[in-house]
Amino acid sequence: MMLRILAVLLLLPTLLWASEEEVVLGLSQDRVAITARFDGSDILIFGAVKRETAIPETPLDVVIAIAGPASTVTVRKKERKFGIWVNAASVNVGWVPSFYAVATSAPFENVLNAEEDQRHNISVERSIHAIVTPGMSENAGEFTKALLRVQRDKGVYQNLEGAVQVDQQTLFRASIALPSNLTEGDYSTRIFLAREGQVISSFETTIEVQKVGLERFLFNLAQEQALLYGLLSLALAVIAGWGASAVFQLIRQG
Repeated sequence: MMLRILAVLLLLPTLLWASEEEVVLGLSQDRVAITARFDGSDILIFGAVKRETAIPETPLDVVIAIAGPASTVTVRKKERKFGIWVNAASVNVGWVPSFYAVATSAPFENVLNAEEDQRHNISVERSIHAIVTPGMSENAGEFTKALLRVQRDKGVYQNLEGAVQVDQQTLFRASIALPSNLTEGDYSTRIFLAREGQVISSFETTIEVQKVGLERFLFNLAQEQALLYGLLSLALAVIAGWGASAVFQLIRQG
C-alpha cells in the first residue's frame, strides 16, 4: 500500500502538468499543392501553451514530429557470388513513412527519456522499429538500420535538434522543410510538450499534400485509364519527335 502511495506522489507533478498545460497550435498552411514547378515547401509550425496556473520552474521542451504516408518497403541485402552481385536476403518492413522529421527544442536525449520515446514512438529509430513486421529474421535490425541510413541520405528522414524555438515557456515555433519529391496524402503532425524527459501534453493534426492542375489530371488518368494514358503518351512522343525533325529540316534548309 505504501509503495502505491509513493508511486502516486512521484507521478503527481507529471499528472498536474498534463492537466494544467496543453497545446494551442497554428500552421502557416495545412495544405501543400504539388505542381509542375514545385521544388519543396517550408511549413511554419507555431503555437502557444495554454495553462491555468503559473509557469512551472522546470524548463519546458517541445517536440514536433511530421510523418508522411506510409507503405511497406522491402529491404534487400546483396552479396557477391560467382563474380556477380545477387540478392541474398530480404526483409519486409511494414508501414514505413515516406517522410519523417523530428524537430526538438534541445538535444533529443535531453528532451525525452527512452521510456517516453518508446511509449509515443517519436524518434525516427523508434518509429521504424515500432512498425517492423513480425516473423523477421534475427538480423532484421541490420536491415532497418540500412533503411534509415538510405532515407537520411536522401533527406526524407530528418533529425532537427534545436530547430524549435521556445519563448518564455509559452510560445514556440519551428520551420520544417518538405522535399520536392513529396508523396501525396495526409502528413500526420504531432506536437509534444515535455518536462524533465516526460511528455505532459500532446496535440495532433494533419497537413494535406495533393497534386493539382495538370499533374492531378495526368495522375488520375494513369491510375484510372492506363490504356488511354499509354496511348496519349505514345502520341505525344510521336508528335514531339516529328516536330523536332521538322525544325531540324528547316534549319538545314535555311
